[in-house]
Amino acid sequence: MKAISPHLPENLAHIASLTPDAMQLLIGNANTEVVNKGDYLLREGQRCQYIWFIETGACRAFHDKDTREINTAFYFENTFFTDIKSLRNNTSTEYNLHAMEKTTLWKWHKDTLSQLYQLSPEITTFGRQWLEHLLIVQETHIQWLTKNTPEERYQAILTHHPELVQRVPLTQLCSYLGTSRETLSRIRRRTR
Repeated sequence: MKAISPHLPENLAHIASLTPDAMQLLIGNANTEVVNKGDYLLREGQRCQYIWFIETGACRAFHDKDTREINTAFYFENTFFTDIKSLRNNTSTEYNLHAMEKTTLWKWHKDTLSQLYQLSPEITTFGRQWLEHLLIVQETHIQWLTKNTPEERYQAILTHHPELVQRVPLTQLCSYLGTSRETLSRIRRRTR
């Protein structure tokens, strides 16, 4: 197990900050794990037991529909992610969490988090603020998918999330945008 730096990256502090003591308590209770490209963190039907934080690498969330994978989210460095519904309700997950690259993760078991919440009101507040942030991100994503055309979605990615174009295979990107590969190819030609 690799030593973990006792702080979260600066870009996370704007959402929720912790004092050095609370940060040390939170980080000190994380486990590290290195997963290879193609490894599953969670498969449809399993129960989610962890919250993860990506130190390096990339993961995705997807579900299977007929013979296709439907990508619903991509996670890169400095991101927390989980299946909150499965984690909270102890129910089977409806999607997969999968490493797209060799990825170094910090992870906390849900029982460890419960203990940390009892020990530290500050960590409880941190968790609540992060949950609120994740819900806002999900709502924004749903609105983005329903209110924008595939071309508008692609333009937004180019402007706000270029890492998706750089790091996500085209087939997975098409699924995420809700469009066919042929349509995305036409959109890409028009935007060059």
